This record gives sequence, C-alpha cells and structure tokens, in this order.
Amino acid sequence: MTGDRRGAWQAEQHKKVRELAKSEGVSINQLIATALAEKMSALMTVDYLSERGALGDRSKYEAVLAKVRNVEPDEGDELPCPAKGST
Repeated sequence: MTGDRRGAWQAEQHKKVRELAKSEGVSINQLIATALAEKMSALMTVDYLSERGALGDRSKYEAVLAKVRNVEPDEGDELPCPAKGST
C-alpha cells in the first residue's frame, strides 16, 4: 500500500471507529479498550478450556456416562427435531 492509499485507509477506519463509538455513546478510547478486552477474553477462554480439557480422563468420563439411565426425556426437555434436509 502506498503512503497516500494507507493514509486514506487509516482516515476511513478512523471515521468508522468514531461513528461506532458515537453510536455506542462512548469515547473512541473506551470503544477500543472494550474491544481489546473482549478479544483477550475470548482468546484466554480458548486457552483455559484447552488446559482444562487436557486434565480430563476419558475412562472416568465414560464410567460416569455409563451411570446415566437410558430413559425418554421429561416433557419439554426433548431436543428439537432437525429441519428437513439438515443433519
């Protein structure tokens, strides 16, 4: 990207951010800080779940699952029927 095009792109992005911040009723800095916090939270959650999953024991999971009774769900607890053509 040339300098002129980069400058135009940055100006357009700044305009969009300013409009978003205005529509949310916050400052540009607050919008960016919130967006960064949300992204960090999502990334950290993936890491946390991966770490927790690595601690699991498949045989213990299957042993607990084997204790679950094989009965029809209570009324209202049924899974919805899939739409035709979907799996």
